[in-house]
Amino acid sequence: MSLRRTLATARRVLAQLRHDPRTLALLLVVPCALLILLKYVFDGEPLVFDQIGAPLLGIFPMIVMFLVTSVATLRERTTGTLERLLTMPLAKADLLLGYALAFGLVALVQAAAAFGLTIGLLGLHIAGPSWLLFVVALADGLLGTALGLFLSAFAATEFQAVQFLPAFLLPQLLLCGLFAPRASMGAVLHGVSDVLPMSYAVDAMARLTSHSGVPGATLLDLSVVVGCVLLALGLGAATLRRRTA
Repeated sequence: MSLRRTLATARRVLAQLRHDPRTLALLLVVPCALLILLKYVFDGEPLVFDQIGAPLLGIFPMIVMFLVTSVATLRERTTGTLERLLTMPLAKADLLLGYALAFGLVALVQAAAAFGLTIGLLGLHIAGPSWLLFVVALADGLLGTALGLFLSAFAATEFQAVQFLPAFLLPQLLLCGLFAPRASMGAVLHGVSDVLPMSYAVDAMARLTSHSGVPGATLLDLSVVVGCVLLALGLGAATLRRRTA
């Protein structure tokens, strides 16, 4: 691994994003637009928005980061860019960490924009510290990035990469506790939800909504999310292929 090569990869990815306004709009504008829409859907029920606004502050960016990262990484293989890069003295870890760093910076900007909008303009009220809400939202965006980098290795086309969204993330959305408490689910579904990273992201956000201070369980949930980010990056480096099949 080389820090210089990792940073060079990150700069290249950021330069590509800078010249792609549609992708930037999807990354930065769409999560904010969805949160605004959510606010006005429950305009007459502010307590409902306070209850689900924080979890969706993490879920919306996670989904968007997953979609963009998986498609962008796959495009590197289908266009031959990845094959050319790996003929150079560039380790797979350098390449993957460069992508993670570039999209991680985007996730930071995305989390800051969504957080500022939700806490400020939309008036979301939480019992816990707002700085921790931002940290969890950022971790959720990084989780979407890491999962996108990992799962892109199993797709041969961009259409297949998009298919991972309903196949991998939507079941997590149903089982994460947003629609029904996980404790009320059957034993099998509850067991499945216990191994899904989105469950811990939603649990952390929900605790910040209803608990003041810094609950130890919230920090534990955050640690699980960060651990899943590192695991997904490690698996992504191990499964990264030079080209599509």
